[in-house]
Amino acid sequence: MKVDLRKELKHLYAPSAKEVLAVNVPKMNFLMIYGMGDPNNSQEYKDAVEALFSLSYAIKFMMKKEKSIDYAVMPLEGLWWIDDMTRFSVENKNEWKWTSMIMQPEHVTKEIVNEALDETRKKKNLPALSKIRFEAFSEGPSAQIMHIGPFSAEGPTIEKIHNFIKKQGYKLSGKHHEIYLSDPRKSAPEKMKTVLRQPMSPG
Repeated sequence: MKVDLRKELKHLYAPSAKEVLAVNVPKMNFLMIYGMGDPNNSQEYKDAVEALFSLSYAIKFMMKKEKSIDYAVMPLEGLWWIDDMTRFSVENKNEWKWTSMIMQPEHVTKEIVNEALDETRKKKNLPALSKIRFEAFSEGPSAQIMHIGPFSAEGPTIEKIHNFIKKQGYKLSGKHHEIYLSDPRKSAPEKMKTVLRQPMSPG
């Protein structure tokens, strides 16, 4: 069975770049790692990303072999926040706390994850593997848009999302969410695509 998650969840993973839209994000299962600090110069962040992708691919191959279910590994996502979100700034990344995560298909179980963890540990020495959690995560009502360009230019796009939420009579709730659709090692900065999402609640 071939599962095309990006097509099934197109409204969440391929939004318009022209306008902010409201979406309702359902509960989904993720591999997650929590950390702190500037992702640009943090070894902890690099280790987290490597461990998440290694385990996600191990799960994918196990699902194909044992369950005859084939799918593409989903993109890396990140939740970003600081203790006082009114002071959240893209300029001051050292204060950031983050959760790096990769969504898993609904057929993936805790048993499959544990089995894939054991296999990955045998093959690779990845310090962040022990930090991975397999958890359900739900955001509910949110506003999002596709940001095209470098991470450093996200500020005005984030402001556009926040203004949209306020105009709807809602307030920001939850954590700033990014979904990385482009590989920064292979894409020109001006062409990079990142989904920017912000949960919201009635004001």
